Amino acid sequence: MIFNDLDRIVFAGDSVTDRGSQCPVGEGLGDNLGHGYVRMIENLLTACYPQLRIRVTNSGISGHTSRHLLERFDRDVVSLNPDWVSICIGINDVWRQFDCPAMSDICVLPDEYRSNLEKMILAVKDKVKGIFLLTPYYIEDSPHDAMRNRMIEYVDVCKELAEQYGCVLVDFQAMYERYLKHRHSCSIAWDRVHPNEMGAMMMAKEFLKHCEFDFENM
Repeated sequence: MIFNDLDRIVFAGDSVTDRGSQCPVGEGLGDNLGHGYVRMIENLLTACYPQLRIRVTNSGISGHTSRHLLERFDRDVVSLNPDWVSICIGINDVWRQFDCPAMSDICVLPDEYRSNLEKMILAVKDKVKGIFLLTPYYIEDSPHDAMRNRMIEYVDVCKELAEQYGCVLVDFQAMYERYLKHRHSCSIAWDRVHPNEMGAMMMAKEFLKHCEFDFENM
């Protein structure tokens, strides 16, 4: 397993990361970590590696775009002195283009998204053991869906930046597309974005697959 005793992992993102966590930064007992994939990750790490004291911090805020996250990145990520940083952002960058199309000033287009994400990576690249880029996603398998196709552009940005800067890529879009070959999206998320507990567990498992987590001995 790649994490060591007393490592701190800061998860930055939007509502998918937030999921009811304490804002702007949540950690510790109760609902402070929220009830999404971040909580699931801490549960699995604690249950399966009790000898490791891993500090998990949730810096997700509902409704945020990459523009919002960049504005608060120093406060909610860099200043916390993390050992590992996870960035999962971009869903609202795309969503606002569809649910608020007349409000172009709040939409974050692909070029700005790339710039925002790159600035976040560079802000911590030389200060941490590793950076995880978790792709945004839309749980829809129709090739004719406009929002899904737009989302793929943002997923591709994550892939390119992960390769360029040596980040660990966690492809949630691909994970959900594999799932959709067998089940409908409504079994995971009615709005195709905010997963239920089953979806959160899938995301946690996908993340930990990239951390040398020993699933054999769970």
